Amino acid sequence: MKAFISWSGGKESCLSCYEAMQSKDIEVSYLLNMISEDGRRSRSHGISVELLRVQSEAMGIPILQIRSSWEDYEKRFKRAVLELKEKGIEAGIFGDIDLEQHRAWVERVCKEMGIKAILPLWGREREDILKEFINLGFEAIVVATSFDKNWLGRKIDKKFLQELKTLEEIDLCGENGEYHTFVTDGPIFKKRIKILETKIVNQGKNLFLDILSYFIEVK
Repeated sequence: MKAFISWSGGKESCLSCYEAMQSKDIEVSYLLNMISEDGRRSRSHGISVELLRVQSEAMGIPILQIRSSWEDYEKRFKRAVLELKEKGIEAGIFGDIDLEQHRAWVERVCKEMGIKAILPLWGREREDILKEFINLGFEAIVVATSFDKNWLGRKIDKKFLQELKTLEEIDLCGENGEYHTFVTDGPIFKKRIKILETKIVNQGKNLFLDILSYFIEVK
């Protein structure tokens, strides 16, 4: 069964992609990435369109990037799914953990489009998700935060997890927008992304890490 993955470039996308790939019945054929109306950044995490294409190249999976506003997000998402169905796609993979309104939207939209919704991480403990991500050898950094600018650029590793666990009212996976990540390497990557230069950008309540230069390295 050919599937697309709803792609943000972050840790849950990557881990759910990995989990789906462990099934002999699923072939992850496309990354579906919703981007801003100006075509510059991802709609969810604020990652540059160029870097998401670099991820696609590093993974060896083609990416379909669709511009949208929040108002027409569903309409454009459905249009993209129709395009993918014409290429033989039968399922969509999503990295949601336990937000019921997200699952309800995913399942409704997939049902309306005649495809199967797959949520590999659903119902799992957040600490278990982060531990598996780290233990599998994925590498990621924090590229957006609404909490602490010192998090920007931090690697997602055991030290980071232990520090998160000491903080009150912080969702370990950043499900309330505390932080977002960009994955640079892992078991589903054929090449790794090496980051050379970054800068911090302040946008209202959120801080972003702009990746200014990088190179792709053969593993």
